[in-house]
Amino acid sequence: MYGWTGKILHLDLTLRRHTTITLAPEIYSTRIGGKGLAGYFLGQKGALDWDDPDLPLCFFTGPLVATIAPTSGRGAAMCRSPLTNAVADASVGGAFATALKRAGWDGFVATGMADGLCGIEIRDSQVTFHDARHLAGYTTDKVVDACTGKGATLSIGPAAENRVRFASLGVDRHHAAGRGGLGLCFAARNLKYVTAHGTGRVKVYDPAGLKAARAEIMRLTAASPVLMGQHGFVCYGTGALFDLMHSRRMMPTDNFTTTRFDHAPEVNAAVFKARFQPEKHGCKGCHIFCKRVAASGRAMPEFETMSHFTALVGNLDPELVVAANHLCNTLGMDTITAAATLACYREIEGRDFKPGEILALLDDIGHARGVGRELGQGSLRFAASRGRPETSMSAKGLEFPAYDPRGAYGMALGYAVATRGGCHLRAYPISHEILRKPVATDRFTFSGKARIIKISEDLNAVVDSLTACKFVFFAASLEEYAKAFTAVTGQESTAQDLLAAGERIYYNERILNARYGLDARHDDLPARFFDEPGASGEGIDITPLNRADFLDARARYYRIRGLDENGRPRADVAERLGLEWKEEEGQKD
Repeated sequence: MYGWTGKILHLDLTLRRHTTITLAPEIYSTRIGGKGLAGYFLGQKGALDWDDPDLPLCFFTGPLVATIAPTSGRGAAMCRSPLTNAVADASVGGAFATALKRAGWDGFVATGMADGLCGIEIRDSQVTFHDARHLAGYTTDKVVDACTGKGATLSIGPAAENRVRFASLGVDRHHAAGRGGLGLCFAARNLKYVTAHGTGRVKVYDPAGLKAARAEIMRLTAASPVLMGQHGFVCYGTGALFDLMHSRRMMPTDNFTTTRFDHAPEVNAAVFKARFQPEKHGCKGCHIFCKRVAASGRAMPEFETMSHFTALVGNLDPELVVAANHLCNTLGMDTITAAATLACYREIEGRDFKPGEILALLDDIGHARGVGRELGQGSLRFAASRGRPETSMSAKGLEFPAYDPRGAYGMALGYAVATRGGCHLRAYPISHEILRKPVATDRFTFSGKARIIKISEDLNAVVDSLTACKFVFFAASLEEYAKAFTAVTGQESTAQDLLAAGERIYYNERILNARYGLDARHDDLPARFFDEPGASGEGIDITPLNRADFLDARARYYRIRGLDENGRPRADVAERLGLEWKEEEGQKD
């Protein structure tokens, strides 16, 4: 095979042994890799609970990984979410996916449960199970230290071991598969870490064609102001979005009770850059280098973390933001959900946080101490336990990131229908509604957004299956990546061919969620966004969302996506896409 290795590693945690899985070539062609192949394996197990040992933990590379294709160093992790009960997946950078691919594996599928905390070392074709009980309680950075010499590291921290529902997976020191609680899925199987070291090379069908496709992508990204401009990601990382969201009056503030943070200029990306003098850092195979690492060695916060640990929780101290980001990363928990849950707690308590309280609460969450044990369940469960469910700003139980939906209606629809919950990355409407890429759309209307959301979901499903970075698509398109895919695999494919595969991959996730009992009731937003306005001013009017218009847009999305009126899959559409679905599946008594 070209691009793919043709081998998938099956890890039996119960028996501590491994075998090799091979798939028919047509499965690779229709599922591509990454989240596509992960969804294929998850779909074979029906509606098992997230902690059922028979439900696979999946991590897959894509066909472009370990080649010269730009942004080709990412991987995709997937399981069922302990936070939302929906499908959970995350695209993650770092060196692990490249190391795994060079070791000769397209990915791994782990099942069973070890009888004690264990680690797995992959060194080319050699796979070794290690006792890891001595690493219990180790933070992710300490796990990396303990695994020195074993290669790239995928690990969990104390938060996962202490059953925090939004525990993340750490990759090396500065990357994380953050959303949905994938770290807890690993902890429930007693899997502390996986390391990978590979010495092989990936076969490329047409090296000259790949080189030409790479040159096209590099030229397009070089001309992108968002990525490479003086105020773009290359200069400030994703924090470049901070002032933009502030100026558009859609920065979530005080747990989404308003949409403007008056102190934003005091804690923006320029302030962080001047104060911490960070160095550029990027994923394996990336030339954009959107991540930043401070001189102290701490990873700098991404935009969503910057915004949530300032505006959302009422904090003006940049040092606290960096410290909170570092603490979340080393404890192994999602920064977005952590900050949003603290914001929910702050609103319910009706008071501001005292100095040092945010870090203390985060530490308590990671170690399941005091109120931290309750907060570790996520904002939806915590708010419900306090009789204030309306204060959880989430969809399907996944907390919203730093884009208020009253300021971008496509984002409102995207949040509601996203398969993993309140996620901005399924369709990323901010691209066209705010960044004007690939074309500008009116952010204050639902008109046309249903179709845009569906197409964008299909596109991003392809991106996460190749596996590439979504940011590069601010400049390049699926047309250039189809050329790269063809050159690597030898399978002649157009952008439309790949988009069709993306539709299949995404529809499979709707099938998974339907099997898990999710339907239109879960494709919704909190009442706050329909009842309360944002912060209008400077000629920008941030009104409550019109619920009738929202429901009409959701109904249009269902029709375009090929779902029934309750948001559930249809047998005829599933058959057209080569998927299995019986309409009685997932029905509740």
